[in-house]
Amino acid sequence: MEIGVRDEAASLGIFIAYASVEGVKVAPTTDDSFMREAAEELRSKYTLQSLKEDPVVRAYRDFYWRIGIDPTKTRPSSEAMVRRVLKGRHFPKINNVVDAGNVASALTLVPIGLYDLDRISGKLEIRLAREGEIFRPIGGGEEVLRGGEPVIADEEEVLFLYPHRDSRKTMITESTTRVLVVGAGVPGVEVPRVRRAANLSVDLIIRNAGGRRASETRLAP
Repeated sequence: MEIGVRDEAASLGIFIAYASVEGVKVAPTTDDSFMREAAEELRSKYTLQSLKEDPVVRAYRDFYWRIGIDPTKTRPSSEAMVRRVLKGRHFPKINNVVDAGNVASALTLVPIGLYDLDRISGKLEIRLAREGEIFRPIGGGEEVLRGGEPVIADEEEVLFLYPHRDSRKTMITESTTRVLVVGAGVPGVEVPRVRRAANLSVDLIIRNAGGRRASETRLAP
C-alpha cells in the first residue's frame, strides 16, 4: 500500500516511515521479557528532567504547539509512555501487537500508529482535516474537527489524528491478521530515527505475534 501526501500537509514538514506485516496472531502478551528489558533500558538512560530536555521530545512538543495542542496537557504518545516507565510503572498490556508498537515507540521516542489493513477503505492519504469532519477515537465517542489538523485518512474517514490519536475503525483486535505500521515524523526529527522506529516495531511484532514482513519500509513524502 502506498500512502499519498497532499502539499498542504507536506508543508508542515511531517513525514512517515511505514511498512506492513501479515499473518499475525493477536493475543495477550505472555512473554513480557521484551517489555521489562525496555523498561530497564529507559530507566538507565533517562530521568524525567533529561527526557523533557531531549531534542527529539522537544521536536514533538514544538510541533504540538504549532498545531494548537498544549503538550504539557496532551503529551506526545512516545513521551507519555517513557514518563510512565520512569515513574516506576509498567508498560500497559493491550495485546502482543500493540505492546510491541508501544515498546518500539518508547525506545525511539517516535509515535507509532498500528492499523488493521483489512479495515482500511481504499487509499490512504496524509492531509489536513476539513471543518466539521468526524473523528472516532479509540475509547469511544466522536469528535468534530475544527479543520486544519494534520490527519491520515482513508476514503471514508480519519484514521489518525497526527501524530497522537488513532481511530477505533482500524484498531488492532483479535481478528487482525495484517498490520500497517506507521512511524510519525515531524520537523527536527531525523528520517533514520523514524525509519528505525518503524523497523523495530515490525521486528517486535513478528517476534511476539508471529507473521512475516509484507513490505519494505517506505517513506512518505
